[in-house]
Amino acid sequence: QVQLVESGGGSVQAGGSLRLSCVASTYTAGSNFMGWFRQAPGKEREGVAGIHTSTSITYYRDSVKGRFTISRDNAKNTVYLQMNSLKPEDSAMYYCAAGRLVGAYLPLRPSAYNYWGQGTQVTVSS
Repeated sequence: QVQLVESGGGSVQAGGSLRLSCVASTYTAGSNFMGWFRQAPGKEREGVAGIHTSTSITYYRDSVKGRFTISRDNAKNTVYLQMNSLKPEDSAMYYCAAGRLVGAYLPLRPSAYNYWGQGTQVTVSS
């Protein structure tokens, strides 16, 4: 079965950078998308970035465009999220996910994914 493990979270000041990693400890099975999601206390989980595992086409929510970059290293079976120019509103628990999306893709919707990591905390202070 697919298992995902995130790492790289931490505490930084506004304007700083972090690089998150997500390693698939086994297989991604029939997944065609991997994504990063975040959830702050009292808020709904929201999609941050997604990447198609075959075409490498990427998707971002508007608030992170130009600051975050999702990428994938197929040889290492790892997906990354490079986060630059971090803002306090980026503070959240960040989760890696994998899923098989069909039809009209909605890669930033949590319900589209069926495999999830345990999360890594990102805290940005002002």
